[in-house]
Amino acid sequence: MIAADTLGSYGSLARFRDVERLLKVNESTIIGGFGDFADFQYLSKLLEQQSIDDRVVGDGVYRDASSIHNWLRCVLYNRRSKMNPLWNTIVVAGRTFNGEPYLGYVDKIGVAFQDKTVATGYGSYIALPMMRKELENNPDMTVAEARLLMVRCLRVLFYRDCRSLNRFQIGTVTATESSVSEPLSADTDWTIGANPSGYE
Repeated sequence: MIAADTLGSYGSLARFRDVERLLKVNESTIIGGFGDFADFQYLSKLLEQQSIDDRVVGDGVYRDASSIHNWLRCVLYNRRSKMNPLWNTIVVAGRTFNGEPYLGYVDKIGVAFQDKTVATGYGSYIALPMMRKELENNPDMTVAEARLLMVRCLRVLFYRDCRSLNRFQIGTVTATESSVSEPLSADTDWTIGANPSGYE
């Protein structure tokens, strides 16, 4: 499962509120992009062309999440080596050819790894510990439980990060398909901010 809000900032201005940063690549993979949106659009076009090329060959073989993650690592490292990096951090969520779940991370200089939980930006400090704790307590999490966890993480990030928005999308990859939801909103409660304590 993968999630991202729909805010596109222009400098410090929260200008665009309907930006989709999750891309369904195929039935086994969804990617999410953090950073410069124009660079993410460029990567999206490259991936779409790769998918078209796979379909044109017509042999039924497609790129799984692992191969897409590796391809993105090569593209980002190549651009970094030319001193013209794509200013993105990409999360790849999906499954491999043998049906195993796959979650990978690659940044603008080509640093790549895979893990059971990954996050970008401010989420690395706030959402990642929440996800790790929940996964430790419930390693066989259902799709519904994972979705609730994503919503909780995004709600906390909205409370804590002034460069976020309470509007987001969630992408899900199952054993048979992948899908990206329509934009959703989590309920928030700002009455908690009326009585701060410990700052005297």
